[in-house]
Amino acid sequence: MYKLIAIDMDGTLLNNEKKISQANFEAIQQAKKNGVKVVLASGRPLVGFERYLEELNLIGEDDYAVAFNGALVQNTEGTKTISKTPLSLEDYKSLYKLSKELEVNIHALTEDSVISPKDSEYTRQEAYWNGIPSIISPVEDVDESTTIVKVMFVDKPEIIDEVMKRIPEEVSNKYTVVRSAPFYLEFLNKAVNKGAGVAALAEALNIKQEEVICVGDAGNDIHMIKYAGLGVAMENAFPEVKKVANFITKTNEQDGIAFIINKFILNSKEDFAEFAV
Repeated sequence: MYKLIAIDMDGTLLNNEKKISQANFEAIQQAKKNGVKVVLASGRPLVGFERYLEELNLIGEDDYAVAFNGALVQNTEGTKTISKTPLSLEDYKSLYKLSKELEVNIHALTEDSVISPKDSEYTRQEAYWNGIPSIISPVEDVDESTTIVKVMFVDKPEIIDEVMKRIPEEVSNKYTVVRSAPFYLEFLNKAVNKGAGVAALAEALNIKQEEVICVGDAGNDIHMIKYAGLGVAMENAFPEVKKVANFITKTNEQDGIAFIINKFILNSKEDFAEFAV
């Protein structure tokens, strides 16, 4: 029996209009009624998906979320932290120097804002979708007390494609590097990824690995899909995500989350054979 389902947001739970479908909503409510922990696991800051937690009735002392790709795991009331593993300001400065060498845009996420030395459409988009302020400031002027949660190279997909080929080995070894969208390449503390975040939460809740389902679509979901007892990729997932999954569900436009909950948690009788990996 599965006791926890960790669900990615963009490209997974949300449709292309960034909305939760009625079918997904109802399936999640039913899973909750069956005693299953429903956890949103996102690259976004917690403030960036609080409205979805509220919509899904997942705000509470015993409800949890995995934010910043696993850098922060806490209950959704903000009263209990399971784990918190940020970067340092020196990491931001070092990665900024690399971004100039590779000629790619950069920004960083603090706990409640996005900061960047240069305004770009990607930084504005980050601020808009997460409902956080965008602060444009030279890297050397960032206050020493600022908590840098993650750093992102942000640019056109074809530029990110090339940048990924040129990341120095010492940088790849120093950080967790994940591609969360075609135009986002993220750098996190080496101990951080969604899989580690979900694992820390499962351990705190005394839930076994084999009792966990994780669902996602992008590179930053691979760690948690590999960790899960049942790792699920969306039909619209990156090819490398599908490759590591145990099961492939429908797309984010076809209520893929409802599909997986109905089969593996609510035990619907519908024929799912064509979607098995």
